Amino acid sequence: MTPAPGTTNSSNNDERLKSFKNYTMVVYGLYALGLFLGGVPTVIGLIVAYLKRNEYSGTIYAEHMRFLIRTFWYGVLWSVVALILAMVYIGFIVMFAVGIWYIYRIVRGFLCLNDGKGIW
Repeated sequence: MTPAPGTTNSSNNDERLKSFKNYTMVVYGLYALGLFLGGVPTVIGLIVAYLKRNEYSGTIYAEHMRFLIRTFWYGVLWSVVALILAMVYIGFIVMFAVGIWYIYRIVRGFLCLNDGKGIW
């Protein structure tokens, strides 16, 4: 594919990476919004992360998508454990810890993304 007149491959690549960054920011935003709206936006963010992760292969944005997908599934796992442990009242402490961990991962990931860094 040849670039349009007056453009270069570099500018096309820059726009492509900017688009990747924007999509990744939206997914982080959906995950954060899920804290306030019962998780539905988080599930939408998870779907977007799964759809975009292969397209982002070889970029820092693929790391971010993998990080977000893992955040979701580990969050679900530990929330289920917390619900089971709620029968003996320790589950509330575990659920609180899961919430703090989730917020930390979203904030850390967004800050790394904003600085143009990979997550690891």
